[in-house]
Amino acid sequence: MNFRVLLAGGAAPLALIAPGAFAAEAPVEAVPTATAPVDAPADAQVSSAGTGANDSGDIVVTARRRAETAQDVPLAISVVGGEHIDSTGSFNVGRLQQLTPTLQFYSSNPRNTAVNIRGLGVPFGLTNDGIEQGVGIYVDDVYNSRVASATFDFLDVKQIEVLRGPQGTLYGKNTTAGAINITTNQPTFDFEGKAEVSVGNLNFVQAKGAISGPITDTLAARFAVSSTSRRGTIYNVTTNQWIQSQDNLGLRGQLLFKPSEAFSITLAGDYSEQDAVCCGSVYVRTGTTQRATNRQFAALAAAQGYTVPSTNPFDRLTDLDSALQAGNKIGGVSLKVKWDVGPGTLTSVTAWRFWDWKPQNDRDFTGLPIVAKSQNPSQQDQYTQELRYNYSGDSLDFVLGAFGFYQRIDTQGTEAHGSASTKWNVNPSSSLYNTQVLDGLTALNTQYLKNTSLAVFGQASWKVTPELTLQPGIRVNYDKKDGFYQRRVFTGAGTEILLDGTTSATKTAQLAIFTPQTISPSFSDWNFSYDFTASYKVARGVLVYATYAKTFKSGGINQNGVPVDASNNPILAAATVKPESVQHYEAGIKTEFWDRRAIFNLSAFRTDIKDYQANVNNGQFGVLRGYLANAGAVRSQGIEADFSVRPSERFNAYVNSAYTDATYRKFVDAPCPPELSGGTSSPANCDISGQRLPGVSKWSFSFGFEANAPVEFLKQDGQVYLGYDGSYRSDFSSNPTPSAYTWIDGYSLSNFRLGFRTDAGLDVYGWVRNAFDQDYFEQLFVGPGNTGLIAGLPGDPRTWGFTVRTNF
Repeated sequence: MNFRVLLAGGAAPLALIAPGAFAAEAPVEAVPTATAPVDAPADAQVSSAGTGANDSGDIVVTARRRAETAQDVPLAISVVGGEHIDSTGSFNVGRLQQLTPTLQFYSSNPRNTAVNIRGLGVPFGLTNDGIEQGVGIYVDDVYNSRVASATFDFLDVKQIEVLRGPQGTLYGKNTTAGAINITTNQPTFDFEGKAEVSVGNLNFVQAKGAISGPITDTLAARFAVSSTSRRGTIYNVTTNQWIQSQDNLGLRGQLLFKPSEAFSITLAGDYSEQDAVCCGSVYVRTGTTQRATNRQFAALAAAQGYTVPSTNPFDRLTDLDSALQAGNKIGGVSLKVKWDVGPGTLTSVTAWRFWDWKPQNDRDFTGLPIVAKSQNPSQQDQYTQELRYNYSGDSLDFVLGAFGFYQRIDTQGTEAHGSASTKWNVNPSSSLYNTQVLDGLTALNTQYLKNTSLAVFGQASWKVTPELTLQPGIRVNYDKKDGFYQRRVFTGAGTEILLDGTTSATKTAQLAIFTPQTISPSFSDWNFSYDFTASYKVARGVLVYATYAKTFKSGGINQNGVPVDASNNPILAAATVKPESVQHYEAGIKTEFWDRRAIFNLSAFRTDIKDYQANVNNGQFGVLRGYLANAGAVRSQGIEADFSVRPSERFNAYVNSAYTDATYRKFVDAPCPPELSGGTSSPANCDISGQRLPGVSKWSFSFGFEANAPVEFLKQDGQVYLGYDGSYRSDFSSNPTPSAYTWIDGYSLSNFRLGFRTDAGLDVYGWVRNAFDQDYFEQLFVGPGNTGLIAGLPGDPRTWGFTVRTNF
């Protein structure tokens, strides 16, 4: 923490250097590109670094692995510029979702994070290492297999493209729901730099800086740093600490060797770490389950004299008694080689990445020592190699590629119960109720995963006429996963509990909490994907397109254990899950009008998934943390509309909207909601066919504007400006099976900024986020044991602060 404070303080003088020392830079974005999900109006008057605009004002993207304007790409795409990322405080994917309505982000801690597009991507709930994410995250062409990378601060980002819909024929790893393509600023042969410092309430301090320039005529370097710290938003009355804090550090260095225009090598390395007091929850409510009255939360708490610190979750009080930790380190090295060979360009991207996760959690969500310890630290190494050949001609463009991936994950888990566990889990009528039979009961979990994937892919664009383009694509993929999971169980006295055929009341009670298990699941399979897009330029500035895609998300294995039979033997048939089979249909229109000052884009889509990989949560404390199963069928369909306008260089505005209808089409053996669970006659599973997928709002919007006026202030020419960014989402379910107790009400957030920027590159502004102090939940959690407890994670309250930024 001291190092981060020193880093922030050291960057401050850079940000305050006299603006007259810097070269002039256009102070206004071409449009709110960060907020116009398709792109911004192509205005030739203004070009601003970091917005994705080229000299003509068009937004340049690489969604099809080549540089082209976003309006020419027959694809639903959100383009978010680096300048707008900074000015709106959208410094990670969690905040980015407020600008892109079809992006969903949920995170109870870095490991248990989901990034979905149109409601699809990864199952909602505890993360299982044995499956792939359906939204690929790429940073400078390097695939990030761990969605935990989405929790880190963006570092020196030029722009972000959110590609909606299957992308497998251009991106060599599972991207059945879409891809997030992040491009950072690259080394330059002209000296340049930028610095930024922000301070705010909740002890918020953020410092960012980057510097770039030549070392020789053929060698350039760039270095960037980011540091964020903030006090937590929930107060723990047990430990007298603020939790849910931020404490992030990021470093990135790059070397560019460019002996000629036809050849370049970029060596990049990055390192990021988080060391927050995290992650916890607050009491929200209780709901009646099928348990007996004396086994409901109220009776169990009263039996041990326990009361929650507050029944109002927005008092932001908790009393979690277990240690909390979210130590998170991620980084790696990549080597990118680009070589113009013949009529095209050959690109090689070689990368190694690591992830080190050191957590501690309180899994009972209370201040009682029920689950005294819950931690599953893990270490990951991944290696990727991608080769691509791009060709662009008068009538034909194509991309051919090959991709190789290897991943190794090792996890060492410890789960232990405390002195309150017996009275919480054992029936009062049992002779064991007043004993400490569960105190100190411990499970030691060991697991590893070896994940190999190989793919070849390609996509061609054939310009049949100047107006009509046909675009077929294919991908062939091979996946192999080998896993190991072992759970050993020990009593409080240290004696190992074995499944040796002996029984006793004590052993039965202990096995109801933790059951020993050893499995070695494996999966391998080939799959073939393809897509076809036809696009037609109806008139200047009007493009219509239609797409069909048949693709797969590879099968997986259960890395957290599987259910057991009546004899406590693992049900090995549940050790693997089938691949998801995806059929996707989409049609859209992209338009520019009013002399290219306005853009309106519309898309309609339907995605049908067979054998959807769903997360199933077990109701007991420690039997299973959650396992994977295949739902019969899922469908996500909807309409997206994006509008942006810039009538003059003094004003721009945008409105983006999405209607998403994402439901289980067939899931007849799903886990039951808490209101139907826990009783002796409760159904083993429930039919939730037709119900909504978790985390999906039917309606979501983002909207905003920026207005400016020329002024002279302190003898500096510049602009005073006012910006507003708002978002709204309707209600959504926060449980894999919809429950009356876990619906999150819809909410709207408003962010404002007011500032002055000079023609020389200095920008000073104040900001307020969640300006109207909206109370809302990011997630709700069903407490273990079917007691009816519902805990939650409140969203950030109103925050405010000031930022000083300069470019030179």
